[in-house]
Amino acid sequence: MTTPEHEPPAPQPASPEYEDRVHRSSAGIAGGVLLLAIIGWLGIDAMVVGEGRTPWLALAGMILAVPLVVAFTLRPAVYVSRDRLRVRNPLRVIVLPWGQVAGLRSGYSNEVLDRSGTKYQLWAVPVSLRGRKRAARQEARAAARGERVAGAGGRAGGAFGFGGPGRGQAAGGDGPVRVAGDQFMDDLRELRDTRENAETAQGEVTVRWAYEIVGPALAGAVLLAILIALG
Repeated sequence: MTTPEHEPPAPQPASPEYEDRVHRSSAGIAGGVLLLAIIGWLGIDAMVVGEGRTPWLALAGMILAVPLVVAFTLRPAVYVSRDRLRVRNPLRVIVLPWGQVAGLRSGYSNEVLDRSGTKYQLWAVPVSLRGRKRAARQEARAAARGERVAGAGGRAGGAFGFGGPGRGQAAGGDGPVRVAGDQFMDDLRELRDTRENAETAQGEVTVRWAYEIVGPALAGAVLLAILIALG
């Protein structure tokens, strides 16, 4: 009697080497939720108790305003992985392989530049001038005491956990005080320096318009214009 052979288990799909790290502005999200609540309260109230053309004007205004509020507050995000930087701005989505990233610049806004010289603003990483001044004061006080202040934005395991100690933070965990947005940009620069020559980090820059935002907002604007024109 022959015994049945044990069949090898079916191969499981390989798990991804990384997951996107997502950065959003908590202040922007909080402001967006508040604005949407106000728009919903005022708009629904006008639609329910309004007379004549008021409900239609309120409806058109909401169709126009809600997508724009979502676009500029809740939508912006930056997705970071080993091979690419994906920037979701209010009206566009830009995907930049690290091999195409020429630099990252921080001034009055945070921007990424591709090798063709085109720059894209990182809406999800706002600049805090007040935070920079506060960090500079803390650093000055620490220098006067002859001490190093623990870095406020440091991450164990390097930039997004992909490498060694993050830029602006020593291996022992001590480093200069950094605003969260500036520390995030430092980590992006380190990751770009590490991955720009990787074979899997090459490709073309792609830009896609957010038609899911533009379409409803345009429809609301057209409806509102028609209602106003009809008097």
